[in-house]
Amino acid sequence: MTQIPRGADIAVPPQALHVAVSWRTGYGVPDVDVSALLLGAGERVRGDADLVFYNHAGHPSGAVRHLGKSAPGAPGSPAADWLWLDLARVEPEVGRIVIAASVDGGAFGQVPELDVRVTDAAGTSVAYCAMRGATTETAFVCGELRRQGGGWRFRATGRGYASGLAGLATEFGIVVEPPPPPIPGPGYVPPRPAPAPAAPLVPLPRPLPVPLHVPMAAPLTDPLPVPSVDPYGGEFRPASYQGRGKETVRCDPALPPGRWVLLEIESYHSLSTTIEACDAHGRAEGYLLAAYEDDVRARTVALVPRARPLTLRVEADAPWTLRVLPLSHARRFDSHVEGLAHDLVIYDGPSGVLDFVHRGESRFTVHQHTPPQDPFYDDEEQELLVNGIGEVRVGAPVPGPGLLRISGDGPWKCAVRR
Repeated sequence: MTQIPRGADIAVPPQALHVAVSWRTGYGVPDVDVSALLLGAGERVRGDADLVFYNHAGHPSGAVRHLGKSAPGAPGSPAADWLWLDLARVEPEVGRIVIAASVDGGAFGQVPELDVRVTDAAGTSVAYCAMRGATTETAFVCGELRRQGGGWRFRATGRGYASGLAGLATEFGIVVEPPPPPIPGPGYVPPRPAPAPAAPLVPLPRPLPVPLHVPMAAPLTDPLPVPSVDPYGGEFRPASYQGRGKETVRCDPALPPGRWVLLEIESYHSLSTTIEACDAHGRAEGYLLAAYEDDVRARTVALVPRARPLTLRVEADAPWTLRVLPLSHARRFDSHVEGLAHDLVIYDGPSGVLDFVHRGESRFTVHQHTPPQDPFYDDEEQELLVNGIGEVRVGAPVPGPGLLRISGDGPWKCAVRR
């Protein structure tokens, strides 16, 4: 592990990196939230979209994403909040990315063993710095990535703020709206408004005569349109879980019931990596993902039950990281899409034919998920569009919008047939 002191910097590779702000949980320890600010000219953000945090989890450029927290165990166990950055995709006008953290309902003096660490996509440590000596600060600039000499360098900062994330964001150009006025307590009587001046009396005009046999308009009998529910909706705070071997993951009960969530898993040097959905008794009842590659970064989908928390069974021969994300993090189909191995794509188009090409050796499948026809029935509709082995070139009819769950062991492409 490359440990650097505060104020020092180190060169980092211009590639995809993970940044984690870590601490140790405990009774009375406030929760920590990590964020990233992308700075342009004048060391300021270009707009609100340049602040990436749990409530705005992805930058429009696709270069920075908030991944969520590792689920802590018992009090005293370690926890972390994660960011993913792809330095090769950062826009040229962005010269600096600030890694910040904030707490709510406490101060960093109550957070033990605070540190920041940077790793590459394989989990190899790039930089690490311990953040010690905090007192009343409610926000911290833990580090920053800065362009220099055609490359990137990471600097461990460790500068605290007493004004929280709002004060930190304001310093870098984010316009923060003031909080609403407090709600009055019981017994409060609002002052009576002054009476408005009486309007002058104006004589009404005489009504015009109405001719006989004037046809009356037909009454409105059609009901007002009921707004449809977006099946892809349901924003929530992303979460991250880590483990090794076979473990049962009980997701946050606050996940939107009856909606889909995106599952993203990483595992390296494992013979197989699987995710199964569990029933109400915690028993595995169906595979959501089965990957047999050595290095896996895969995506799939799960439907959140209405009457209970989403429970998953995850198994791999090596350490794994599972992230539960809103579907807003999924890729969307735009006449053409391509990928590698296992992925999930939102198809918003009409009914038609999609042409698929797969260059691999194992089974290649494409399932389309559509919302349940019965709003009180948890199992969504699934249709197997493609089922082949090895090199596959096939056209598949799609009935309309839905989720495309694509699974293979090599590169694939999909396009709308013209």
